[in-house]
Amino acid sequence: MNKVLNTQQQGLITVSALTATGDLGNLKIQLNMALDAGLTINEIKEALVQLYAYCGFPRSLNGINTFKTVLDQRASKGITDSIGKEIIVVNYTEDKYEQGRQVLETLTKTPQVKPAPGFGEFAPRIDTFLKEHLFADIFVSDVLTYQQRELVTIAALAAMPGVEEQLQAHIGMGMNTGITVEQVKSMCDIIEKAISKEQAETARAVLSKMKK
Repeated sequence: MNKVLNTQQQGLITVSALTATGDLGNLKIQLNMALDAGLTINEIKEALVQLYAYCGFPRSLNGINTFKTVLDQRASKGITDSIGKEIIVVNYTEDKYEQGRQVLETLTKTPQVKPAPGFGEFAPRIDTFLKEHLFADIFVSDVLTYQQRELVTIAALAAMPGVEEQLQAHIGMGMNTGITVEQVKSMCDIIEKAISKEQAETARAVLSKMKK
């Protein structure tokens, strides 16, 4: 039994990792377990929607369709799952870039200049999408806390090869929301079980590098 992550956190992590890697068979099993653990329908929906920013529309949409199938099957068996907090789907702020920039400052605890150095200067449109859409439009919904959103993101990045730089950044953001080193270690254990030992070892190496 995982002693540092509760069952709902474990559910978010496992669902996110399996969605990111496209393992729909095991995702179906874990979605049932996540609902049984007390995650609401809208919490899981928000996680699956957020994931498109990290693993692309195809895997996000596959995860959402799998979730719909799971809910339909559970309903046919007379299982009633909690819908949870209403999802906010509009964002009328006048300056979404500034809104997203401030959210990113909260997560990183680091000043965020406009445009972002490097990629933001080279490709301003992607910097705009990052700030205005991901950290404004998506993060404006309080169905998931910032900490839950970072659990979702870290799990997805830890499950996918070739994104160690982004994983390191999000582990740092996650710790700024209160995620502990021990919880990240436990996330790596979940990744080893759900995805592969190789991916878990990569995530552990990233964490070890950060701790030095």
